[in-house]
Amino acid sequence: YDGKCVFCRIARREEPGTALLPCQYEDLVCFRDIRPNAPHHYLVVPVEHMGNCKTLKSEHIPIVKRMMEVGKSVLQKNNFSDLNDVRMGFHWPPFCSISHLHLHVLAPESQLGFLSRLVYRINSYWFIT
Repeated sequence: YDGKCVFCRIARREEPGTALLPCQYEDLVCFRDIRPNAPHHYLVVPVEHMGNCKTLKSEHIPIVKRMMEVGKSVLQKNNFSDLNDVRMGFHWPPFCSISHLHLHVLAPESQLGFLSRLVYRINSYWFIT
């Protein structure tokens, strides 16, 4: 736990302004992005402080898979069912504003604006899926 990390505080329900969405795993939380770039823009975050995506190792594959499950589940719970029109991924350092692992879940991908298509471009220098 890092008390200076806003995602650690959100995960521990210490940020009253951030509503957590239902999540099927106790080690993850999900909430709306404060600056949404799509009609559905959620962040899935481990409760335990983890570094950015550059720190991921093969043993983290299960948690990343669960993060993606949570992303799909929250979309479905919010009446979005076309999982072929979704963009999920991580900002690649130094392009992440918070150094706590977080998965961006954006939908519908087809409605991303011009700048959002650049910022969340698949497997670019700044965003990996």
